[in-house]
Amino acid sequence: MKMKLLGTALLSSAVAFGAAGMAQADEFPTKPLTLVVGFGAGGSTDIQARVLANVLEDELGQPVNVVNQPGAGGGVALARLANNTDEGYTFVFGTSMTITFGPLSTETTYDLDDFRYVAGVTLGQSAMVTGEDRPFGDSWEELVEYARENPGTSYATQTALDRMIIEYIARQEGLDLRIVPTSGGAGMAPLILSGDVDFGYSGGTHSGYAETGEMPVLLSLAEDRLVAFPDAPTLQEAGYDINAAEIRVVMVPKDAPDAHVERLAEALEAATQDERFIEITEERILMPVTYLPEDEVTQTLRDQVEGYKALIEELGGLPDEE
Repeated sequence: MKMKLLGTALLSSAVAFGAAGMAQADEFPTKPLTLVVGFGAGGSTDIQARVLANVLEDELGQPVNVVNQPGAGGGVALARLANNTDEGYTFVFGTSMTITFGPLSTETTYDLDDFRYVAGVTLGQSAMVTGEDRPFGDSWEELVEYARENPGTSYATQTALDRMIIEYIARQEGLDLRIVPTSGGAGMAPLILSGDVDFGYSGGTHSGYAETGEMPVLLSLAEDRLVAFPDAPTLQEAGYDINAAEIRVVMVPKDAPDAHVERLAEALEAATQDERFIEITEERILMPVTYLPEDEVTQTLRDQVEGYKALIEELGGLPDEE
């Protein structure tokens, strides 16, 4: 009888322990979370992240603290996340370019397989831009023709990726461009607006000039035409076989529990339907809100990495920094 009672007690304990474990997974999160932004405060990613954190707090029932970890174009934040072991309580909100192109252009301590891509929530709107009253107007075709006839036409670059894209275009179109390195949108904008540089890359700065028309868009680097500049053709429409589309995505370490990832994904899908997130994204930073589930985001990123590898091989390596 004692053995039977002991066995029953052990079985009951095991069932209770299993139920507690399931409840713990179902109850995630049970403590505050940390949303990491790999860029400085005040940029469009940071502005969007802070509203996203507020929405997630309501959805998850726990505080979501925003922490900025700038450096290496978002790479510092990802390097730290790759070694994080808190099971999804810390996650990075950032751009896909950091994970798709970053490890190809510089030595990193992480790669695509070190993370899970919980969900994409926004499509980037990067572009090739110019200023007002240029001899080629705001037409990409006329810009190309002008640059052919005027060797030394200047281009403002910000990233290794846009530097590679313009190198590919220059080779295809037979252009001899003068490359002007700049430090982010804040460095690019004055040169473009003043006319000191003919055209350049913009990750989103141009959206701030959508109403004034001071920074016309020549070419969309997104998969589709830009929301605020629908007249500008895409790379593919202009004849360039490049997919440089960016996704703003939430990432966690690869070993984050499935139940935690699923709960975060549910909250993120709800965020894409929340008026606060829609307003800041679509009306202020002029980017489309789109929910992309983990499997779709992951496959898209894998395909993009292979495309970048092929482009690097076609160019014979990455362009030299100037």
